[in-house]
Amino acid sequence: MGSILIVDDEPFVIALLKETLEELEQEGIEILAASNGMAGWDLIQQEHPCLIFLDVMMPKMSGYEVCHRVKQDAALSSAYVIMLTAKGQAIDRERGAESGADEFVTKPFDPDYILERAHAVVSRI
Repeated sequence: MGSILIVDDEPFVIALLKETLEELEQEGIEILAASNGMAGWDLIQQEHPCLIFLDVMMPKMSGYEVCHRVKQDAALSSAYVIMLTAKGQAIDRERGAESGADEFVTKPFDPDYILERAHAVVSRI
């Protein structure tokens, strides 16, 4: 049916997001994960996820760079990108918007909100 990709360099964040999204797996959505920006970019190109949860500060490639690449690629640009960051300052939100992010969520995030947004995005495909 589709997939959701989590790209974050903190294993506990990946685990929390996977747990939050597990009910979507029962609906046929595959939950994928990568631990750095470069691995995330590789998976995005292979899997074409409909939704990407993307940490901002990561090794090898920032979330901003990954998002920019996704939104510049015609085959991938329809993916919904939610940037996740511990930094909630206006400048970070501006950079996220400039890179093409659809949403910007500050950590710690509300799992109910994450699940609600994931349902909304997945229901479009």
